[in-house]
Formats: sequence, C-alpha cells, structure tokens
Amino acid sequence: MIDAAEIAQRLPFDRLVPALRSGFAAGAEVPTRHHHDIGGAGTLLLMPCWNENRYLGVKVAGVFPANRERGLPSLHSTYLLCDATTGEQLAVLDGAELTRRRTIATAALAADYLARPDAHTLLVVGSGAVASLAAHAYRAVRLIKEVLVYNIRPAGAETLAAALRDDGFHAQAVTDLAAATGRADIVSAATLATEPLLRGAWIRPGVHIDLIGSFRPDMREADDELISGGSLFVDTPTAIEESGDLTQPLRDGVLTPEGIRATLTELCRGQHAGRRDPAEITVFKSVGLALTDLAAATVVYESVTGTSRG
Repeated sequence: MIDAAEIAQRLPFDRLVPALRSGFAAGAEVPTRHHHDIGGAGTLLLMPCWNENRYLGVKVAGVFPANRERGLPSLHSTYLLCDATTGEQLAVLDGAELTRRRTIATAALAADYLARPDAHTLLVVGSGAVASLAAHAYRAVRLIKEVLVYNIRPAGAETLAAALRDDGFHAQAVTDLAAATGRADIVSAATLATEPLLRGAWIRPGVHIDLIGSFRPDMREADDELISGGSLFVDTPTAIEESGDLTQPLRDGVLTPEGIRATLTELCRGQHAGRRDPAEITVFKSVGLALTDLAAATVVYESVTGTSRG
C-alpha cells in the first residue's frame, strides 16, 4: 500500500517528466477507457494499461464536481499495479496523488516541445489539486520567473499564490483574466469549467496554452477562436471524442480532425518537431491517458522496492 505522501516524495517532477517522455516514446497497450455516468452526479472512469513482460495497471476513478460544495476533493481514485507476466498484484497506490502529478507532468512534458525556450511567465487558471502543482511541474522544463494565479473564486487564487510564494515563487493572484493572459508566456488551465474561460482574442503571438480540465463533451475551457487560431496538439487521438474543447468545435465545423498537428507520442518519438517559430501560438489539449498512470506508478513502485524490470 503506497499512500499519497510516499507518492509525492517518489515523484518529483524532474524524475517524473523524463519517465513520461520515455513512456510515450516506448508505447504500451492502452485499451479505450470506460466512461460511466453516475446518475448525473459524477463520472466513473476505468483505465487499464500494460506493457508485456513488465507491468499491468488499472485505475478506478470517480470525478464528482459537486464535491467542491461539500468541502471534498472532486476526484477520488485508486491504482492497482500488477505483474504483466503472472497477474500477481504488486501494489495499491493512492490514485488521486498519482493522477494529479502525472496530469500536470504530462502538460509540462508537452510544453518542453511547444513553449518558447525563453518562456518565463506562467498563468495558472484554477487553484485545485492539479493547478496547485503547475508551477512546480513547469519549473522542471522552463525557467519560471513569475506565476500569475486566477480562479473564479478569488480566495482560491489568493491561497494558492501565497503557498507558491512560500515555495519560493514570485507569485500573485489576479482577478482580470484577460489582462493576465496578455502578460503570460504559458497559460495552464486546470478547471472543471463547462463554459469557455479563455478567449482567443486575448492570446498574443508566441504563447503556449495548456488545456487540462475538460474530459467530457459538456466541459470546456477555451473558445472557438483560441482552438482554431493556434497549432493544436493532443495527448491522445481519443481527445477529439472526449473533450468539449474539441468535440464542440468539431461539431460546429470550426475544427476538423486534420487540424490536429500531432500527438504527444509523435512529439516524444521525434516524428513532429513541435513549435516551429517564436511567434507561433501552440495549444495542447489533454484528457488523460492510462499510459501516464502506468509510467508514474512504475517509477513509484521501483523506487520503493529498489527493483527494476528494464
């Protein structure tokens, strides 16, 4: 049994981001994940993945947005890691900590290909479990000098900004999202929004946009102008079927599947160069991939046990 504190200790971002890069480059068997609506109150996700002769893992996750009003986390999950040769159960890991770390680390990995090398001002949109780690994750791939924090509830932004200052960041809460977007080199949105928060009209040339939150067709963080106006990349091809940031523009004819430049796998394998020039606006949309759970769980398990399966 590996708890959240142990996972956080074993998964610093300078270790996790390279592990995810290797995982995407190597690949794994990733069946389509299950989405089950729980009476309109939440979503049950089942996410299996395995690599032959090494590890097999499956995550069971429940996302219940109304939990915020109850003072509870929106996400609860558990990860089971097994031997892929024998099926032997090896470890049970806290899925929430594993998920939030691999989620923001995936975004940081994409930014290493898509953000300008000199990007140094980060705008974090949201102040929840994933957003709270954005500055730390991006610092593993870029020299982050300033962090701006926006939340629809200003108190949440103030709390996160204060915590980041305690961690050594030059951070401040902001209330004008349009103005903050105009100052940022990187915008990382990790919310449960169902209406666009970010507008393409606010984005200046050279900015990298990271959209994390939307994982259902009714969820959305960016408007049509932002989606159609930048070079679009995704973590997995199934993103066009899962996220409202993509399904809605596809439905309305604003976007076509051919408008997606590449997947993160193609970036990690060198099949696409990523950013082409300093003025390019890049957009990365992630919905979460079981491969990243397995890669992160593998790092934790092998670190705890002192073993390696190559």
